[in-house]
Amino acid sequence: METEPNITANGEANNNTTDVDQDQPPPTEEEQVPSEPIPTAKQEDKYYQDARKYWSRIAPTVDGMLGGFGSISFTDIRGSDQFLKNLFKMKPAPGRGQALDCGAGIGRVSKGLLMSWFDRVDLAEQDGAFCETAGKELEGSGKLGTIYNKGLQEFVPEEGKYDLIWSQWVLGHLTDEDIVEFFFRCTKALRRNGLMVIKENFTNGDKPELDRCDSSVTRPLALMKQLLTKGNLRVVKELRQKDFPKGLYPVYMIALKPIINGS
Repeated sequence: METEPNITANGEANNNTTDVDQDQPPPTEEEQVPSEPIPTAKQEDKYYQDARKYWSRIAPTVDGMLGGFGSISFTDIRGSDQFLKNLFKMKPAPGRGQALDCGAGIGRVSKGLLMSWFDRVDLAEQDGAFCETAGKELEGSGKLGTIYNKGLQEFVPEEGKYDLIWSQWVLGHLTDEDIVEFFFRCTKALRRNGLMVIKENFTNGDKPELDRCDSSVTRPLALMKQLLTKGNLRVVKELRQKDFPKGLYPVYMIALKPIINGS
């Protein structure tokens, strides 16, 4: 479940790029976006079980992690690297000691991105086979920390440990309630000047879209920002990924800081 989902979209997206530095206020009542397709508490167990079953059948390869779109991995990592480079130009910049890769899959993002920037990288991934593959792939890097075999709905990162928490193509597997709680836990896990980055698909419309195949939901950007605010996070920078093939959902990278820093 905690890995890059199938990123195919029903609609067509262009590749325009938006780079925004901002401290955004909470959404107004008129801007509130309903989240009807997202499972209720009674449906939650089955929602997570179905996702777990889906990913247990997926090969532990880059192509498997990217839903058959392994060819975009280079472009994806390149875009993330440029975004991260710009974050280190901020004042004050985050440290470069410890990072956490959430929904790490087989360690694609850790290997291609985070280990180039940080001294130590931990991974959180719910699928045991993916964790095993990631361990083998990354053990020779000299930068591998702890691999936590946990789903993000139950994972509790250590408080005050991380300079960066990176979460990519995984939040669609969490319910609204669990995603807010996850955000709260991440704010407590950040070091001074630390950042959280999410990189996700977003719908072209104003309503969430449920994928029953892999048990995930793709949210509108406005809804995600509401959930971020509820989870004590504010946007400091956002950028739309460019150069992906047409026909995919829009993908945004969003850098975040705690609204109220509890550290």
